[in-house]
Amino acid sequence: MIDLILYIASGAAVGLAIGLTGVGGGSLMTPLLIMFGFPYNVAIGTDLLYAAITKAGGVVSHQKQKTIQWRTVRMLALGSVPASVITALFLSQLFNDSSEYETILTRSLGVMLVLTATVILLNGRLRQKVKVKPESSNGFITRHNDAVIFLVGIFLGVFVTLSSVGAGAFCAAVLMVLYPHMPALKIVGTDIAHAVPLTLVAGLGHLIWLGNVDFMLLGCLLIGSLPAIHLGTKLARRIPSNVLQTAIATLLLGMGIKFAVF
Repeated sequence: MIDLILYIASGAAVGLAIGLTGVGGGSLMTPLLIMFGFPYNVAIGTDLLYAAITKAGGVVSHQKQKTIQWRTVRMLALGSVPASVITALFLSQLFNDSSEYETILTRSLGVMLVLTATVILLNGRLRQKVKVKPESSNGFITRHNDAVIFLVGIFLGVFVTLSSVGAGAFCAAVLMVLYPHMPALKIVGTDIAHAVPLTLVAGLGHLIWLGNVDFMLLGCLLIGSLPAIHLGTKLARRIPSNVLQTAIATLLLGMGIKFAVF
């Protein structure tokens, strides 16, 4: 019973962080579950389904506001969804036990945590840089936009499946660079709309082929996080999110280096 309360409280804490800052889903939840003693594979698989469910409501909200660029979502998904399926199948066919691919998961988790933390810390500078960047300097990207988005999707499909991290802040930063004139709200909406199918497919891959999902844990996390996200969204207007984002990013950077190196 104490464990259940702890998992619900953890879900609430991460949900509050998501509501307050817009970041912290997979990047906070997976390391937290590992600290609780869950195996890496179970923490990642469970967190992927948690992310899909918690972000689904965001898609509905953004669709009502017409802040989703569906063509970009489709191009990302064309790369990410097949890459996610292939990655999960690769792990299931090549390894007989989760302990055999634990190193791959830990290193991938570390790399994606460091990348996500870096993106959060540099977010302000990145936004200003892409705004003042002349349109002509993006000539190559503009001419090969679909191919670049497709390749980004493949990268996300592989590493989100291996780490459960990257579908949020990292993907949003990539969209910001590729679409410097896209409104911030539309970047967020497009990012969330892509994250839902990617994390759902990746989570189902972990469930069906690898058996890496703990439903009791998933239920507890959702019970705590769903109302907390709503509360955090309301409180966000009163609390400076930049300070919280910097604190979260610093924490993620430290954990990322630990997972990637040690």
